[in-house]
Amino acid sequence: MPAPARSSARSSAAKGGSADWRTVVPAPLVLVQGTEGLLAERAVARVLAVAREGDEELGLVGDPELERVDLEAATYDAGMLAVATSPSLFDEAKVVVVRGAEACSDAFVTDMTAYAAAPDPATTVVVVHGGGQRGKRMLDAIRASGAPVVACDPIKKDADRAAFVSSEFRSLRRKVDAAAVRSLVEGLGNDLRELAAACSQLASDTTGTITTAVVDRYYGGRVEATGFRVADAAAAGDAGEAVALLRHALATGADPVPLVAALAMKLRALAKVAAMRGGGLGAKELGLAPWQVDRARKELTRWTPDGLAAAITAVAQADADVKGGGRDPVFAVERAVLTVARAASR
Repeated sequence: MPAPARSSARSSAAKGGSADWRTVVPAPLVLVQGTEGLLAERAVARVLAVAREGDEELGLVGDPELERVDLEAATYDAGMLAVATSPSLFDEAKVVVVRGAEACSDAFVTDMTAYAAAPDPATTVVVVHGGGQRGKRMLDAIRASGAPVVACDPIKKDADRAAFVSSEFRSLRRKVDAAAVRSLVEGLGNDLRELAAACSQLASDTTGTITTAVVDRYYGGRVEATGFRVADAAAAGDAGEAVALLRHALATGADPVPLVAALAMKLRALAKVAAMRGGGLGAKELGLAPWQVDRARKELTRWTPDGLAAAITAVAQADADVKGGGRDPVFAVERAVLTVARAASR
């Protein structure tokens, strides 16, 4: 990599602190930390891509001949980092990726702590740490060096997963309507890697705007039998549809625990929106997406406060039963679904 580009890349990241996996750039040290493996992979790929291809918007010029060195922290022996970061014969640019730092050896903690005090400005070392306290002294030293830290924590909120799906389609240069995003999140939203794979498949196998009809064509069997669809039908007071979806979900291998969790999540959203009436709180303050608030408002037209309380109590009992408190988890979740549907019809 030409010297000006390498200098520019380092100066862009020199402030350290929090960095986003989508925009992180090479620096002498980069810490990628968190349990969401897909985001960690994306962060490493982004650093390598900028180092090799540059970034026109940031004025960075890449080096296609960049050397990449991979190390495993769990099997690391003393001195390996010094060898990996030492100048090559022709002084080529180098990126060293160290994976599995959450299970690193004591030798790696010692060597990386020392290296963080004076990292080589001509080399990028990316440390990938899957979370936990292992190597805390080393992590503190990396942060103290001013290295950018990329947080790769699980995406738990539906609104954030929807934003992730939308950004995936933008990066794939495909248009998708909001309803299709909702269908994907509701059907596949617990697994970020699966969501990303679905976006990639839809983008490569279809043309035009991606709609709910397209999503249903590819993932309908999966989407319609999820706990979210069961919960939606129950909250709408449609006992027959809710039970049919529930039995299909169970028949295809769904576990009662997440099915009850989906019911609980649905009722919490209804309770939050019911409580916000006249309170001036918005979707962000409630931890919900705008479409979830709009949907809850429509569904609440068939609910009374007493009905909502009865449904919440029934789901709380089902939660205890499916986690070992009852003899028949399948019966417990079906009873809860029927109770919610009947409470919605009051």
